[in-house]
Amino acid sequence: MLITHDTRCALDAVVDLVNTAPEDDAVPDGLPNLAALTDFVRKHEISDVGVLSEFDLSAVRKVRGRFAKVFAAPDARAAAGLINELVAAAGTTPRLTDHDGYDWHVHYFAPGASIADHLAADCGMALAFFVVAGEQERLRRCEAPDCRRAFVDLSRNRSRRYCDSRTCGNRLHVAAYRARRKEAAG
Repeated sequence: MLITHDTRCALDAVVDLVNTAPEDDAVPDGLPNLAALTDFVRKHEISDVGVLSEFDLSAVRKVRGRFAKVFAAPDARAAAGLINELVAAAGTTPRLTDHDGYDWHVHYFAPGASIADHLAADCGMALAFFVVAGEQERLRRCEAPDCRRAFVDLSRNRSRRYCDSRTCGNRLHVAAYRARRKEAAG
């Protein structure tokens, strides 16, 4: 599956956005205020964003929740329905652009769109490409019992199980090793 630069950027943004959501009351919201939203926009180099407001923060949190449902979708049909709703609500307006030193690529959001609509359109289309390619199962949640972070499995053989093999994966492998040693020691 060919993943263009702008699609990869949108995938990174949607994964990071979904992972800002608190899993429970013990974990704080990763988008607690406008400053955090501004940092998110800056980190992901999201273009064509005006002055952000509390309304934008609230709207982005709602879109975040809808994207989380895509990562939890049981099958391609369910994911497609959720993505269709997101993209349609954003008022998608595909257009070619070559801004900020990047070659030609497609923006799916309308000029002057809110940050929530911008994310819904561009990130929704990036996820749509996976459903169209029959790769919806690559939109995953970490299998570590104490972690449910979202990620996109871009491994060649679709075998990635953890959001980060150096943290979640390694922690579980070490725990399993220690349990085997403890059991062997009797």
